[in-house]
Amino acid sequence: MSLLGRAVRVRVPASSANLGPGFDTFGLALGIYDEIEAVVVDGPSRVEVAGVGAGVVPEDADNLVVRAAARAFAEAGVAMPGLSIRATNVIPHGGGLGSSAAAIVSGIVAASGLLGPDAGLGADRLLALATELEGHPDNVATALLGGLTIAWSVDGVPRAKKLIVHRGVSPLVCVPDFSVSTEHARSLQPASVPYQDAVFNLSRSALLVAALVQSPELLFEATEDRLHQDYRAEAMPETYELVQRLRAAGHAAVVSGAGPSILVLASDPAARADAAGIVERSARSRWDSRMLAVDVRGATVVSLPMGAAD
Repeated sequence: MSLLGRAVRVRVPASSANLGPGFDTFGLALGIYDEIEAVVVDGPSRVEVAGVGAGVVPEDADNLVVRAAARAFAEAGVAMPGLSIRATNVIPHGGGLGSSAAAIVSGIVAASGLLGPDAGLGADRLLALATELEGHPDNVATALLGGLTIAWSVDGVPRAKKLIVHRGVSPLVCVPDFSVSTEHARSLQPASVPYQDAVFNLSRSALLVAALVQSPELLFEATEDRLHQDYRAEAMPETYELVQRLRAAGHAAVVSGAGPSILVLASDPAARADAAGIVERSARSRWDSRMLAVDVRGATVVSLPMGAAD
């Protein structure tokens, strides 16, 4: 059966990984979204980008959304068709908010929606494909599922569990006007850490689940970390300084993913506003503070009328 003219709209949330102690394990979906409309066309793939990345990211088959879709079509055993994609990007690039994960998830979810439910691309398979393309599962699991996710692997196969975040958790994301390479940030991570630091993070990771799901008043202690943030400080000194300043004022502030954005997990809106004020008064660079909701749906896809996105 021909796919020509089939069209879908996909919406994917931003994601903040690690959340302090949960290195490469925890992720939180945030209420800002990248959206694409994709239609199958007779011809080469092309991408029209509006918003973040416009004029910078590839607009042909080298675009990450198209490459992810191609991987999903290959997994389903279907030849990659031409896709006409309109992308509206809001998630900052290079900020530690899962922009590459969102692009990958957009592509594979679009392909799954275009192929239909009989293609064999269920949730587990989509997670495996997204992890293969991203290299680790924390951000892609969160972008796919929404909420708070815990990611792990069994014999190299990624798994993820979604939890519902307590309604009292009020996220604040502070995004600077500079970026940091994820690869560079990861290169600063040591191959091993002291035993006592590993035990410390185990206790804080367990506590963080309880804080986010049931007891937001524990968020400050639950977001303490000794495994990665201090080691990466030299890659983003202003981020590190602001995190320390926020924590000195009692706010549960962490580096968002590999940085340089900052995530503050406030337990009430007033505390969130206070944290935003500290960043505004203290930052040397220009920072954009965004008071966000936790996304609970993850990636969504809806079918459009034939050719609607062309």
